[in-house]
Amino acid sequence: MRIIDLLNEKGIDLTGKAAAKEETIKQLVDLMAESGKITDKEVFRKAVMAREEEGTTGIGEGVAIPHGKSSVVKDAGLAAMVIKEGSDFASLDGEPAFLFFLIAVPEVANDLHLEVLSKLSTILMDEAFRTKLIQTSDVKTFLKLIDEKEQEKFGVAQPDSDVKKKGDYQILAVTACPTGIAHTYMAAESLENKANEMGITIKVETNGSGGVKNQLTAAEIAAADCIIIAADTNVEMDRFNGKPVIQTKVAKGIHKPKELIEEALSGKVPLYHSEHDQGEEQQQAGEKQSIGRKIYKDLMNGVSHMLPFVIGGGILIALAFLFDDYSIDPANFGSNTPFAAFLKTVGGTAFAFMLPVLAGYIAVSIGDRPALAVGFVGGMLANTGGSGFLGALLAGFAAGYLVLGLKKVFSKLPNSLEGIKPILLYPFFGILLIGALIIFVINPPVAAINDWMTAMLNSMGSSSKVVLGIVLGGMMAVDMGGPVNKAAYVFGTASLASGQFDIMAAVMVGGMVPPLGIALCTTFFRNRFTKKEREAGGANYIMGLSFITEGAIPFASEDPVRVIPSCIVGSATAGGLSMFFGCTLMAPHGGIFVFPVVGNPISYGIALIAGSVVTMILLAILKKPKNTETNQKV
Repeated sequence: MRIIDLLNEKGIDLTGKAAAKEETIKQLVDLMAESGKITDKEVFRKAVMAREEEGTTGIGEGVAIPHGKSSVVKDAGLAAMVIKEGSDFASLDGEPAFLFFLIAVPEVANDLHLEVLSKLSTILMDEAFRTKLIQTSDVKTFLKLIDEKEQEKFGVAQPDSDVKKKGDYQILAVTACPTGIAHTYMAAESLENKANEMGITIKVETNGSGGVKNQLTAAEIAAADCIIIAADTNVEMDRFNGKPVIQTKVAKGIHKPKELIEEALSGKVPLYHSEHDQGEEQQQAGEKQSIGRKIYKDLMNGVSHMLPFVIGGGILIALAFLFDDYSIDPANFGSNTPFAAFLKTVGGTAFAFMLPVLAGYIAVSIGDRPALAVGFVGGMLANTGGSGFLGALLAGFAAGYLVLGLKKVFSKLPNSLEGIKPILLYPFFGILLIGALIIFVINPPVAAINDWMTAMLNSMGSSSKVVLGIVLGGMMAVDMGGPVNKAAYVFGTASLASGQFDIMAAVMVGGMVPPLGIALCTTFFRNRFTKKEREAGGANYIMGLSFITEGAIPFASEDPVRVIPSCIVGSATAGGLSMFFGCTLMAPHGGIFVFPVVGNPISYGIALIAGSVVTMILLAILKKPKNTETNQKV
């Protein structure tokens, strides 16, 4: 980064007037705004003044280099001012300052301001050079002096080029789904493959269950033409401030990568501005985010963080029952032996975090980090107060919007109190208010609803439960990992907490059927598929047995009219049979690997096989045979 590239004539004033320090900074901020580097002068001025409170940037020898990092900075820049008679800037040597350089860098620019500060300090060490800058009255001469000095110290500038440097990417992308397993990586692969076909350079960051992989760097973001966010959960967005950004569903990254890439290269994508920037272009780029989609993303942010606690804790609890001896003390089943007691204690502790984590991260999605503690407390109060999953869900949304309200209320406080808001004001008032809301408003009616639902489920006859199993099983195959699938799965996991283990069994078996049914069809009705599809079908045996419904997505996207109905009917069959046979499951995930803890496992296996065979037969009937010539060419 060259100093001369950060300056322009509009951001330089060689006839500044002596004034108090705060007024001098205001003049510099005005120059920065004139140069077009910032979108909000007042927000940036506060950022610069906050840095000054940490210690003066008047470095002495007549020079001051104030600086600020903020989300309102569109591009890194410099503003310069000369006050020929000198001005008091509380410099380290106690002397007046004559030369002022204001550095502005985006919030995501890491240590860029330090690099610029280092270069400026180096060239300004030359007293003769400083004198020339102070004495000149021509802006072009001022710029020429800096350019020559910078070349003298750091080498000749490289010529500009319209061609990107090696390692730069035309397009960047981020993919994420609620579970962070299949959709995340399928969307990444789809975008990468299509970009390669089109001769476009792309880098895709995946926000998966194992953490962020292939993370985008600040330099890559700065150099990219556009960023595609294909995600159903929230990702870190402030780093993309001022860049063209398309925000869409993860499914579109899987099914319509070419459309997204062409849109990204069109040059018509609006710039993204962080929530702190109130500019006209703050609307979502690409697809306008509806209220329903916003609620869904907030909910999925909570679910995605909750699932590791549910799955890990739930499986450990299930294993505790598997390794215990019921005959020792039926009333204490699950904790009769030391090993079983250990498993149940650890699993129960993890499982107990389910509702606080759900509420906490829904709140974070809405109100950012200050809402985390408020959401956690709300979720815990919902858990202990009997309102359970539904209460925690409401607590998460209430906490998030409560913190947004507190932010608006406290925005009127003096800037000197800015530092105590996140550590004192938000948590104190947020926790106090969410506590009152949950205990006196949400818990009483929601707990009553939960008691009614539990009683209703317990009183259901076998025929009614079969219908419920058919509905839940079918839902698991509607969008195979999408909102409908997640609704059924979340209902199943929430039912575990209330002891409705038959519901979770129906949900899991319904989710296992689509990939298994497709795999069977590719094996026994090979002429319905191309060679490539048959090869992919083999992998679906593993995905189906592991309860990864997303393995069916490539087949469903290629032929949705035939594949999706076949999978829904097969999954509904399996879910209904699971309920009919009275199968139970105390673990929220695991597929065939948790069959040892299934209640009535033989019948459960029959339900799984029956549903998979139904899907296979329907697919074989609905799909037409591929001609021999096509199969040979594939």
